[in-house]
Amino acid sequence: MTLKGKTIVLGVCGGIAAYKAAALCSKLVQAGAEVHVIMTASAIKFIAPLTFQTLSRNHVTVDTFAEMDPSVVTHIHLADHADLIIIAPATANMIAKMAYGLADDMLSTTLLAAEAPIMVAPAMNVHMYAHPAVVQNMGILRARGVRFIEPGEGQLACGYVGKGRLAEPEEIVAIIEAKFAENKPLKGRKILVTAGGTKERLDPVRYMTNDSSGKMGFAIAEAAKEMGAEVTVVYGATTVEPPQGVELISIESANDMLNAVLSKLPQMDIVIKAAAVADYRAEEISPHKIKKTDERLTITFVKNIDILQTIGKQKTHQFVVGFAAETENLEAHAISKLKSKNCDLVVANDVTQTGAGFGTDTNIIRIYDRSGLVVALPLMDKKAAAKHLLTLIAERTAAPGSDE
Repeated sequence: MTLKGKTIVLGVCGGIAAYKAAALCSKLVQAGAEVHVIMTASAIKFIAPLTFQTLSRNHVTVDTFAEMDPSVVTHIHLADHADLIIIAPATANMIAKMAYGLADDMLSTTLLAAEAPIMVAPAMNVHMYAHPAVVQNMGILRARGVRFIEPGEGQLACGYVGKGRLAEPEEIVAIIEAKFAENKPLKGRKILVTAGGTKERLDPVRYMTNDSSGKMGFAIAEAAKEMGAEVTVVYGATTVEPPQGVELISIESANDMLNAVLSKLPQMDIVIKAAAVADYRAEEISPHKIKKTDERLTITFVKNIDILQTIGKQKTHQFVVGFAAETENLEAHAISKLKSKNCDLVVANDVTQTGAGFGTDTNIIRIYDRSGLVVALPLMDKKAAAKHLLTLIAERTAAPGSDE
């Protein structure tokens, strides 16, 4: 299951080699990948969508306007969730569309929205493959980072003998597996991430919490896993599902989180505390529902143990990253937090900025160390921000003389 946890979008274009794409789909699924197939209108002339639906166990998309799930825009949803997009077979027509940014069908539209790596496995007549226009278009795409899987040589369906046969499915899968084995700067590292908000009980039906969604912490955990780390996530109240392929520890209160984190701390290399933890808790939790009686209700709160500060005091070799959600004096508060809690980095954001508050899919972060600002990132998707942060952590925690 070498591709377990990976989401791969398989684009199938109209050519006789489309039958090989069925074998490719099957092998990707067998390797553990979640495969979503997009077919062009020409492709369904050669092979039925039902074949790919049966092999992938997912709906096959052909028509841009045939939206099956009203809660999402399908081409954006597929693009956002793909770890890789592979076009096999890729026709000269689709390569030209990609080179010039055309978007007149589901596949080309999804490609324009994608930020995931893209691989292209061409299949066409030998003279088409060597045509200057096709060669130029492939050159344009290579310059943009698109990776081509060279076609094989042999007897082509048109009767010619030469280069133009779609690479064998086994070869394509091997290249994809090698791709995911590359660029693992956190391989072998054990990372603990905290995420979400905590709940402090007032009585059996009421509690105090905050607006944290858990999205940033989960994005960090997912990106760390993709970068090769062994990830543990301690999480509280969230509005999204936790990532797969990581150790999950669900908690409720700040004290629960403290105990879970400290039990794991000695085993960890890196700790990233992205959770929004309550600073105070009720001194006494009512065993019964508090009834509405007087005009005023007075509850005494006591301070929770500061988890980040405790980690800072107890750490031995761990690289510790804190988060600071601020509404004013961002830099001053971030650096003060970093020093007082013995962090190696602090990630700060001004939650009053549009796109940087709780519950959003984006963030605007600034990363600080003891010398001050390290990097200021513009508005971006939380997964992208997480990758920037983790790349910096990987660089700062690489052993001297290592090749990381």
